[in-house]
Amino acid sequence: MIQEFRSRLRGAALALGLAVLGTTLAAEPRHGIAMYGEPALPPDFVSLPYANPDAPKGGRIVLGETGGFDSLNPYIVKGRAPYSLAPLTIETLLGRSLDEPFTLYGLLAESVETDPARTWVEFTLREGARFSDGTPVTVGDVLWSFEILGTKGMPRYWGAWQKIASAEQTGPRSVRFTFSEQDRELPLVLGLRPILKKAQWEGRDFGSSGFEAPIGSGPYILESFEPGRVLRYRRNPDWWGRDLPFNRGLHNLDEVVVEYFGDASVAFEAFKAGALSVYRETSAARWATHYGFPAVQSGAMVKSEIPHGRPSGMEGLVMNTRRALFADWRVREAMLLAFDFDLVNRTLTGGAEPRIASYFSNSALGMEVGAPATGRERALLEPFAANLLPGTLDGYALPDTHGASNRGNLRKAARLLSEAGWRIEDGMLEGPGGAPFAFEILLPQGADAMIAASIIYRQALTRLGISARITTVDPAQFKQRVDNQDFDMTSFLRSLSLSPGNEQLLYWSAADKDLPGSRNLMGMESPAAEAVIRHMLATDDAEEFQASVRALDRVLTAGRYVIPMWYSRVSRLAHDRHLRYPAKTPIYGDWPGFLPDVWWQEK
Repeated sequence: MIQEFRSRLRGAALALGLAVLGTTLAAEPRHGIAMYGEPALPPDFVSLPYANPDAPKGGRIVLGETGGFDSLNPYIVKGRAPYSLAPLTIETLLGRSLDEPFTLYGLLAESVETDPARTWVEFTLREGARFSDGTPVTVGDVLWSFEILGTKGMPRYWGAWQKIASAEQTGPRSVRFTFSEQDRELPLVLGLRPILKKAQWEGRDFGSSGFEAPIGSGPYILESFEPGRVLRYRRNPDWWGRDLPFNRGLHNLDEVVVEYFGDASVAFEAFKAGALSVYRETSAARWATHYGFPAVQSGAMVKSEIPHGRPSGMEGLVMNTRRALFADWRVREAMLLAFDFDLVNRTLTGGAEPRIASYFSNSALGMEVGAPATGRERALLEPFAANLLPGTLDGYALPDTHGASNRGNLRKAARLLSEAGWRIEDGMLEGPGGAPFAFEILLPQGADAMIAASIIYRQALTRLGISARITTVDPAQFKQRVDNQDFDMTSFLRSLSLSPGNEQLLYWSAADKDLPGSRNLMGMESPAAEAVIRHMLATDDAEEFQASVRALDRVLTAGRYVIPMWYSRVSRLAHDRHLRYPAKTPIYGDWPGFLPDVWWQEK
């Protein structure tokens, strides 16, 4: 299976990384839409290629999460809603295939139509689409959902709403959105908007959190819950979409239970005791050394490694440049130099995992690490050359920490800090006004690997005269502080796809960086990044798209905003032996939409 996956991945990387274009779509209703080229599946496809259309129905799966929840509205800033609620109970107009870079097929909508320039998009709802209470999904629900999410929802919904010049009903089951600016991804972005029931919220404040779940049209209903502790979902026997080709082989389990635990170690003990059906292991070292317990030895639990072909993304410790302490790139470079990745990696993973080299590494979209920008990459960035940080054009690579110690990098860090105006006084690093270099690393409870890495990091920082304190808080307080940018340094994770799009503006643009809930955690302001993102969104040329993403990768990596950790080329899942998944693995591997969607339970 692995060899077959690698073979498909090589072919997919060429098709997606270079984004080979197909024929231009005519303005006619289609069964699906791809960001580039044509959908891989024909109109009469039977099921998704990584689903088992003959999978048996029934059974139960118990999943574990750390933290808790204090709201059941996953679409607003206020409160902390469970991640599982939206994908299990709410549907979108179109559904995403995990085996293509960015291709959507009809779900609530039976068809999607757009013009060659993608200046508008029209969706036609399926006649039988129903909410879980039996009422039909209407054009009115679609129009209201788009507007309420674009005005009262999380910031990630605002940008697309502002690009809609008009929204109108064009038929009994059809709705058209006309755009105010060029954005070839927008028809797909709108296709993934959740559709909510308008009547549920009449006379009520959508922006208020609470323990009433939105009424959705998805395969599951939230049957019961205990606030902050457990959710129990039941497969809806009357689900309107169970026979759609897109859904064949999906949503096979009758019951999905999500249990919450204080931290990962408690969740792991619950799995060992048989209270959980699946455990996702993020540490290669633990995977090799901690799975000799009786359930694994007896075969009751099995270990599965699921490969993927997606970019590494970025995970690590992010510096808040809104703070004067981290506004200077030389200080941020010094912080990178002080982090001994080789030591951290050996300690926490046994040295098994590769380091994240850039935001799009492990894919054809990533920059060439350490090499100067050439061709279109350089041309896109040169208008901003005067304000680009060192290394953006000439080549940048993370500090090399291989060796017996990190003393050489610490000496380089000390020189950079001195250039930035910091001096050692009585063993402490002080600024021009005598203020000490002291900051807080804010982490959520249960983030064991990040906490351990921060402890090792703090020891290195003391050698530079820097005082770093590690603060762990419960998930609700962590979310509140991060949403309000109330941190110096904190944990950071951005999973990136093979088809980056509008979400990149949410992650990196300056427009909303100071608003509560902003995804731009580092607070970066880069006209170059925003320009190449907009070029990426506007182009229909494959090579221009790739050059734009690589140029963005250069700006982000040379920005020195995040101290990167490692990534894994596989997902590691230990699970009940009766739980199965298809032999064919999608190119995105174990992404949301894989577990528990395509899994089933053998009798």
